[in-house]
Amino acid sequence: MFFFEKYNTICVTNNNFYVPLSTLSLINQLITIVKRIAFVLSFLLALGAVSFAAEVADSTSLKEVVVTGTRSEVDSRYLPYNVTMVGRQQLTEGYRPSILPTLNEQVPGLFIPSRGAMGYGVNSGGAGGLLLRGISSGTGQVLVLIDGQPQYNGIYGHSIADLYQTHIAERVEVLSGPASMLYGSNAMGGVINIVTRQVRRDTVLTNVGVGTGSYGTVQTEATNQVRRGKFSSLVSAQYNRSDNHRDNMGFQQVGGFAKLGYEFTSHWRASADADVNHFYTQLPGTVATPMFSNEQWITRGSAALAVENRYQGTMPTNGAIRVYTNFGNHKIDDGTTNPATPTTQYFRSRDNLSGLSLYQTVGFFKGNSSTFGFDYQHIYGRAFYTDKATGNELPPSKATGTSHRNEVAGYVDFRQDIVRWLTVDAGLRVDHHSVSGTELVPQGGIVVRPMQQGEIKATVGKGFRNPTMRELYLYKPANADLGPEWLMNYELAWSHHLLGGRLNYGVNVFYLKGENIIQTQTVNGAPLNVNVGDVENCGVEVKADYAIKDHWSLATNHSYMHMEKAVLSAPVYKGYLGAQYRDSRWSANAGLQYIAGLYIAVGTPEQQEDYCLLSASVSHRVWRGLSLWLRGETLIGYRDYQTILGYPMPHATLMAGFSWDF
Repeated sequence: MFFFEKYNTICVTNNNFYVPLSTLSLINQLITIVKRIAFVLSFLLALGAVSFAAEVADSTSLKEVVVTGTRSEVDSRYLPYNVTMVGRQQLTEGYRPSILPTLNEQVPGLFIPSRGAMGYGVNSGGAGGLLLRGISSGTGQVLVLIDGQPQYNGIYGHSIADLYQTHIAERVEVLSGPASMLYGSNAMGGVINIVTRQVRRDTVLTNVGVGTGSYGTVQTEATNQVRRGKFSSLVSAQYNRSDNHRDNMGFQQVGGFAKLGYEFTSHWRASADADVNHFYTQLPGTVATPMFSNEQWITRGSAALAVENRYQGTMPTNGAIRVYTNFGNHKIDDGTTNPATPTTQYFRSRDNLSGLSLYQTVGFFKGNSSTFGFDYQHIYGRAFYTDKATGNELPPSKATGTSHRNEVAGYVDFRQDIVRWLTVDAGLRVDHHSVSGTELVPQGGIVVRPMQQGEIKATVGKGFRNPTMRELYLYKPANADLGPEWLMNYELAWSHHLLGGRLNYGVNVFYLKGENIIQTQTVNGAPLNVNVGDVENCGVEVKADYAIKDHWSLATNHSYMHMEKAVLSAPVYKGYLGAQYRDSRWSANAGLQYIAGLYIAVGTPEQQEDYCLLSASVSHRVWRGLSLWLRGETLIGYRDYQTILGYPMPHATLMAGFSWDF
């Protein structure tokens, strides 16, 4: 065995095996972490043993079926990955047009920065980066899906927060930790999957909702659902606007979504969906350096066609093939700090991501579920400038260009019940990118069910992200030689269901370490994107909910994260406590959220923010399907606070409106 300082590796020459020293260090750190969490797990198992006798008396089978993390429906108790599900009732009880504020409260380890009463925006001064355990969608490291379809485009490769509306969502499933084995690049830190609404019986359902309130904010939506025999449909539209609490911070949005389905037989079903969303927003700059005419006009949309199959029997199987396309058209005025000298050009970009997704899950024998999948994507992006006065395209520059890239991958995932109380899972993805090359992505885990309604989950997995067109080719730091980012995640979790499902709680601890993170550094006197960054986070997440009586319930979640290096827009601690009351006519809920150690500036100097927020809403059904509602945000915590440096958040805001189901 020889040590080669040049390559920082240990080499066993007789079989050409190379082990990075960073990996050996990682193993040592993991051993330390496992020792520390052993006490926690011992306590949890003891707690479960105390309640085991009560569970024997109540043998109700509790099933929470999820699709994220497996591609097909599965009881989450048999899935080794940590998936948090937020159902439609939770999403709608606050009458919020966007799903993100609700996810920010309900999902431990997830944080979403904001800048106003409505609208997130993009670019400098934008908000809405979804951070899972300190890994951000703002850089394309967390993937957003709608019914399993990726929601990003070619140039910047990240999701756009203003697109994810409540009115189309049946539920949202959040997989914390890498999901690249199933979903490829951009699922490096996790996945947020929006599952759209559907009706399962013959009916026609229509909902119209209108609300208005502080800062000239208006929210409107209309949704129609139909099921007639083998045919089903969902059609919806919305319009939202707000002046927000600062000058030059207006926001307007209009969009629509449609999904059609047809069941040819009991085994085969086809669906087609399309959506388009356009929004206009102004970015006002920081309080210290206000901006003028910093405006964005963004149109994003997608379309997809899918065919699904499902067979039961001695060898059950189900799968789907989906072809899809995402498109985007963006016009941005970068604005000016001096209104007397406006800019003379618009930044324009057009994006497209077209893909094919194919998978089939087969149960070869009892307790088995084997998934085979294939993914293909063609990624296109074009960036250019146009003259404001003439509309003509300006000559190419370092900030403009056109790119075509392809990505093809195959994967297999094998899950097997060894005995009644033990399930193992292992998967591997082989992913080839036309620029970044080939990446192997392993993932695996085990589930131990030592009691009827309790399970221990242990997982290890790799996540990765290919560089975007912007990082490779656009702007001065561009570097065409960039490689993919990657991280390894190690996780141990315990969940338990008591009192026939009225009391549920879960605890999970994680450790993640990422390398090759793309950062901009000065090389030979000029800025350059290079694969030199790293991230190392570990933490604990706790969640619990309790249905006290028929009408009352409580929910709470908490997350604590230690960051070896401070991560912008990531809090050290996030906690939430909520209470709900529901009966045949009234619905009320209140939630208290506390954020501590939120990094709003990193480097020298670092700056952190602590704050506490109270939100509440109440609704009353006054006639048949007609309900009146009132919502308040930031009802305590009147002092200024900010989640983005230089962008103070508004104080108390009130909204009121009606919702009519017919």
